[in-house]
Amino acid sequence: MKSKTLTAIFPGTFDPITNGHIDLITRASLLFPRLIVAVAENPNKNTLFTLEERVNLASTAVEHLLNVEVIGFDNLMANFAQTHNATVVVRGVRTTHDFEYERQLAEMNRALKADLDTIFLMPSIAMGFISSTIVKDVAYHGGNITNLVPVHVKKELLQRLT
Repeated sequence: MKSKTLTAIFPGTFDPITNGHIDLITRASLLFPRLIVAVAENPNKNTLFTLEERVNLASTAVEHLLNVEVIGFDNLMANFAQTHNATVVVRGVRTTHDFEYERQLAEMNRALKADLDTIFLMPSIAMGFISSTIVKDVAYHGGNITNLVPVHVKKELLQRLT
């Protein structure tokens, strides 16, 4: 019998990656031998950064996590999981609204790929309010985002918004 490394995927748009994302990625990296941060190209979202830029920002943010790799994708999560032999999707859930939406996605992924399970992680209390949308809004209006994103992300975000 072949030994199979358990691979999990942490998908998202990451526009940009935040300290909240990094908290969840770090915690998920402790649960799985291999974790892929899957940066989605989503034509329904008007992203500030290109897919390549978001992949680069996320890669730098998690380079200290040796079992984590960052890959961009533009297809169905189930297909991405199949391509990378992943059987688990990790999602962060902050609110009941998040849960309802994530539950629908989890059920659709399972309908498309029967062996694809989804697990939900709650963010740390200190990170639960952070979202990419809020970070961009605070930065756009001149607020301090120092504790919300890594230094390199702050620099790129502020350059993009000015």
